[in-house]
Amino acid sequence: MSHSAATAPPTPTAPPAPPGGARERRRFTLDRLDLTYSPYVYIAPFFLIFGAFGLYPMARTAWMSLHDWDMIGERTFIGLDNYTRLLSDDYFWNALVNTFGIFALSTIPQLLLALFLANLLNRTLLRAKTFFRMAIFIPNVVSVAAVAIVFGMLYQREYGLVNWLLGFVGIDQIDWDGQTWSSWTAIASMVNWRWTGYNTLILLAGMQAIPRDLYEAAEIDGAGQWRQFWRITLPLLRPTFVFVVILSTIGGMQLFTEPLLFANGSIIGGNQREFQTLAMYMYEMGLVNLNSAGYGAAVAWALFMIIGLMSLLNFVLVRRAAK
Repeated sequence: MSHSAATAPPTPTAPPAPPGGARERRRFTLDRLDLTYSPYVYIAPFFLIFGAFGLYPMARTAWMSLHDWDMIGERTFIGLDNYTRLLSDDYFWNALVNTFGIFALSTIPQLLLALFLANLLNRTLLRAKTFFRMAIFIPNVVSVAAVAIVFGMLYQREYGLVNWLLGFVGIDQIDWDGQTWSSWTAIASMVNWRWTGYNTLILLAGMQAIPRDLYEAAEIDGAGQWRQFWRITLPLLRPTFVFVVILSTIGGMQLFTEPLLFANGSIIGGNQREFQTLAMYMYEMGLVNLNSAGYGAAVAWALFMIIGLMSLLNFVLVRRAAK
């Protein structure tokens, strides 16, 4: 036997077939198909539901926004004319200003209070923490209609509790739903009362994820509670806080139910549109005025693009916070 024949590499062979004959091979094939394709089957219902109730309505609304569309069935393609009309629509800009005004009065105090309450509930020396954590979430589960009815009674001009209390310090009665700044304040108080507890629990969850060893080491070094909060809690809580900020921003931009109920069902938001939001204006143009559904769709997409810009800002802030 020659040396080349002795050192020749072995001929590759096919992997052995599973034992047991055809039945075992069939089971082996089914197991491989199950591992490969079953995850897609499990998540398919979500995408089917999203496609039917999310993606298709979005595409349909975008198509409507390019038409002079009414609910009777008449439609004419006009391109971007509806979006051009937005730029010169005083009612649209009024609704945009109202939306940002109510958002500023609600989101900023709400997040500061939520941060304070979350830090308070995160303290180890606090007793009955479970009770307070459950109690602070109760406003969020109360019906928004009930909240609007109660706050509407509180802000009544003649017999409201708020005006009665203001009278003790010499302030005249305020027509809360008759002026822009007062209606913004009243609606913002409703939003703050309802959503502060929700944001508190999210921030609390982020605080509890911070290792306790860091606080113990800081305490040994002589750092007080305020310094621990500023140097440990706030930097490590930054991604969660950014998430809460953007989540509150998106919710504030879509504000609809609270101002609608505060106006007793009036979609224009007061006699002079003092607190009509973008969502209310979209509903007015798209569903109340049946001959301007295409323009209402353009308002909806304008609102969507504003929210998209905020989501992009959220992405940038989270990336910076992670560095």
